[in-house]
Amino acid sequence: MSDETTLDIDGTEVTVSHPGRVYFPERGETKLDLVRYYQAVAGPLLATIKDRPLLLERFPAGAGGKSWFQKRVPKSVPGWLTTTVVATPNGTTSDALVAADLAHIVWAVNLGCLGFHVWPVHAATPDITDELRVDLDPSPGVTFPQLREAAGHARELLDELGIEAHVKTTGSRGLHVYVRLRPQWDAYQVRAAAVALARELERRHPDLITARWWKEERGSRVFVDFNQNAPHKTVFGAWCVRPRAGAQVSAPIGWDEVATVEPDELTIATVPGRLARRGDPWAGMGERPQSLEPLLDMSRRDLASGLLDAPWPPVYPKQPNEPPRVAPSRARRS
Repeated sequence: MSDETTLDIDGTEVTVSHPGRVYFPERGETKLDLVRYYQAVAGPLLATIKDRPLLLERFPAGAGGKSWFQKRVPKSVPGWLTTTVVATPNGTTSDALVAADLAHIVWAVNLGCLGFHVWPVHAATPDITDELRVDLDPSPGVTFPQLREAAGHARELLDELGIEAHVKTTGSRGLHVYVRLRPQWDAYQVRAAAVALARELERRHPDLITARWWKEERGSRVFVDFNQNAPHKTVFGAWCVRPRAGAQVSAPIGWDEVATVEPDELTIATVPGRLARRGDPWAGMGERPQSLEPLLDMSRRDLASGLLDAPWPPVYPKQPNEPPRVAPSRARRS
């Protein structure tokens, strides 16, 4: 194959260099195979990430090679490329790529992007967070059947509150539960709702689920990582391909599939066929935005009962009503 090929991506010409370079060694899929995958899932992909800022995870030599995260786009970019200013918790700003259309995704793939981490905001409305992302984190010793069970309990609670939720694999060992929100709340409110959800799940299922931030307190329980909803946090995108040898996909699935799905089988070789057969499990999600108020009511009740806020990650400034940011074992020694 030649050293480069130029593709017409919905009217935009994008040059792909070294299209035959192997990106995923397990089956030998190439850079061009990855482009073709994103073309095959373009509809549902853009339904979830369109017009959102992206953090790029670059592997120019393919999965398993040297890698780095890139928030800033390079200085030399095509004139049609859309970017937006994003910030870190300490206030540092940078120009990030926006998922304006499929050409932007293919442009990033050409740079060796094997992971798209997506902001829960749109570039045009950066102060409005319109997704609650429930990250079910497999702590050491946690099995995938436990994650399946925890996802079912999260759905039950959200159903009880009248909140429609959707689920996807992470492309690795976890599961993500998503709620598309009405454009009314900021990241601080969405994180407060996530804390309340995590705590209520722990109350109802204390042997299976934990909301404990400190690892030493979790045990072999599924951790509901509420801090994935903190301001400026990103989550691995739906339909996006992980930088793994097998080209696993962070794939939306139906709730009826949670009990049987094997995440490692969801790859760029299998997901397009599944999509053609089953359709998009998240179809219409954006047309049915949900209210956060039931979870915010739960948060207010927790705070009124004397609970403090949950700890924030160390890169964030100290927050009001936050407990001491120190592991319990170190606090006892002090």
